Amino acid sequence: MIVEKELIEQLQHSATREKAFTTLVREYQEPLYWQIRRLVLTHDDANDVLQNTFLKAWTAIDSFRGEAKLSTWLYRIAINEALNFLERRKKVSVALDSTENDLSETLQSDPYFDGDETQLQLQQAISALPEKQQLVFNLKYFQEMKYEEMSQVLKTSVGALKASYHHAVKKISSFFEEHD
Repeated sequence: MIVEKELIEQLQHSATREKAFTTLVREYQEPLYWQIRRLVLTHDDANDVLQNTFLKAWTAIDSFRGEAKLSTWLYRIAINEALNFLERRKKVSVALDSTENDLSETLQSDPYFDGDETQLQLQQAISALPEKQQLVFNLKYFQEMKYEEMSQVLKTSVGALKASYHHAVKKISSFFEEHD
């Protein structure tokens, strides 16, 4: 496990920046990939967004002030990149109804999705949530991120995040009850 303070110091010096960034990528690529994947759903799209995330982090590393944790800063970039990707895709998409109906087909045809029926239903339930509830649920449930850190990533109060998570869990439970 890396020591964040040391990594930040190495990222701030041009002589050690490249090696430190390689360490940063190695340390954070998997958790960021899965957070992005839960938002964009497919492996190829997640890889593209992850690559854009690290490109943006590389070009903005000089502007990192250390006011938040490095991981928080990276999650903020990743989430913004994923949301931008989804927004661009939504503009191209024919109809919102077809997107929800195609979800199970997209996941089942994805060679990297190896989930069972329950996991498929969970992804369908999550995708039916409003965007903010999806984000909060994914960060809390899958990443086990604390509300305080999530508040920094999403720039929302802890109370609002707790309410969003609560509503998301209720909607997911209802989804499973309806599809049981």
